Amino acid sequence: MTNYLRLLAYLRPYWKRLAIAVVCSAFVSGFTGMYAYLARPVLDDIFINKDMQMLIIVPLALLAISLFKGGFTYAQAYLMNYVGLRVVADVRDQLYEHLMRLPLAFHIKNASGRLLARVLDDVHLFQEAVSGMFKDAVQQSLTVLVLVGVVFYQNWKLALLAVVVLPLSIYPMLRLGKRLRGIAVTGQERIADLAALIKESLTGIRVVKAFVREDFEAARFHDVNKKYFRATMKGAQVAAFTSPVMEFVGSIGVAAVVWYGGYLVIQDVMTPGAFASFLTAVFLLYNPIRRLAHANNTIQRALAAAQRIFSVLDEQPEHVLDHGRRVLPTIRGDIELRGVTFYYADTETPALAGIDVTAGVGEVVALVGHSGSGKTTFVNLIARFYDPTEGSILCDGCDIRDVSLSSLRQQIGMVSQDVLLFEGTIRSNIAYGRDDLGMDEVVAAAEGAYAHNFIARLPEGYDSIIGENGVKLSGGERQRIAVARAMLRNPRVLILDEATAALDTESEQMVQLALANLMKGRTTFVVAHRLSTIRQADRIVVLNQGKIVEIGGHEALLCQDGVYTQLHRIQG
Repeated sequence: MTNYLRLLAYLRPYWKRLAIAVVCSAFVSGFTGMYAYLARPVLDDIFINKDMQMLIIVPLALLAISLFKGGFTYAQAYLMNYVGLRVVADVRDQLYEHLMRLPLAFHIKNASGRLLARVLDDVHLFQEAVSGMFKDAVQQSLTVLVLVGVVFYQNWKLALLAVVVLPLSIYPMLRLGKRLRGIAVTGQERIADLAALIKESLTGIRVVKAFVREDFEAARFHDVNKKYFRATMKGAQVAAFTSPVMEFVGSIGVAAVVWYGGYLVIQDVMTPGAFASFLTAVFLLYNPIRRLAHANNTIQRALAAAQRIFSVLDEQPEHVLDHGRRVLPTIRGDIELRGVTFYYADTETPALAGIDVTAGVGEVVALVGHSGSGKTTFVNLIARFYDPTEGSILCDGCDIRDVSLSSLRQQIGMVSQDVLLFEGTIRSNIAYGRDDLGMDEVVAAAEGAYAHNFIARLPEGYDSIIGENGVKLSGGERQRIAVARAMLRNPRVLILDEATAALDTESEQMVQLALANLMKGRTTFVVAHRLSTIRQADRIVVLNQGKIVEIGGHEALLCQDGVYTQLHRIQG
């Protein structure tokens, strides 16, 4: 019920259209009742009494009822579809925006393919819920009320026999609906598994082909797809069982009506026309009851999707978790880590322990160490992707937890090994997030990143489409685009997370030149894999199992014959 009420809240902006749709539904229900009522004059006045005037009036009345009912049905369906589609768009907008604002830890814990399924597939079921709730639940409920009124108006004793089975139909409808909701949750989980698998396989298609694992991936997909099939078949089985159950329950009432009504006609207590009109209303009555059962099934599936969507929306976004209320003014770039210790969730071993490091304005601090030593965690803490478990990080003497995330991150630039470029033009990627920039500024940034020459050689220049994640560019070209993007941001603090680790020697040299331009006058933290790239760093911090084991310049560290010396020997 809580999820249902939350879902109804999305309808508030469109209450006027909903109100009109409900009025249209009432007219549709009223005209349906008139169909049943007209069965009496058809039989009594036309076929038995042979009334020529009624022979003209009744067919014209049927045509008029059909015309008006069709018009109101169209209006109701149009309004319901409009509201349903608007709700889908609203929920999808809210869900996507919320996902963008959730902490990095949430995205690490949840596969992007699963989240994609919630944005696309689960939200789609919201439309079915809105349509099912009003087009069927409201309209059919009104139709039931109108037809019940008709049968009671005709013969209340006979009507009691007809409607006594209505309570009997409620229990199986609710019982089967509850069962279907549980199955729908499982089905949505399985389709999320499919989405995650598809995204993973397509993203890594080069690896799949390089290792000749097409058959293996197809087999994985087959297994997950089979689980989804089984889940959906269970749902189809329950949904298919609903109709015959409701039909059997309805037949009990019809049988009772035929028996008692036939007796009344034989005894001349009731005319054949009156009984035909009554029986027509009864038959029309059980159809909306069956449709109500179908609407209940649809709503239960939607509630299962709503449960999954609301579980994401209930996650607290970064700005709620962020206790920093001050806006960080333009900084100089002094960074200090004091006694910083950090644990990832559900781990007992610290990723970093007792870290004390300072970086003055314009200094370059390099971070080296074996894989898993805590280098990336170190720089993630500076950007406040996480907050320290213990200790503090100061920027110009101010604890970064006391300032807003946006004002901090706007003054931090990051270039990582895994460059992410967006599908679109080179210009849009360099000027990412800066729609106010002119072409001259974009070109200047590209020149500073040593990217202008190769961009100018492309047929469309800066308007060239680079494909998904820059697939049409080389690794070095993508990296220089990323450097140009960081230059336009003009950050005071720069983080280079193994920015050249995956490049060949020639590309690395070009990127190193670009990075040298980018680092000028900025406080820079360099996560280094190749020690040759950080020899000129002002300070080299050597990490091992989350702790600082050595710190100093390149030559001084080599003299200590410690971890740094070992790493240097390994690299020759």
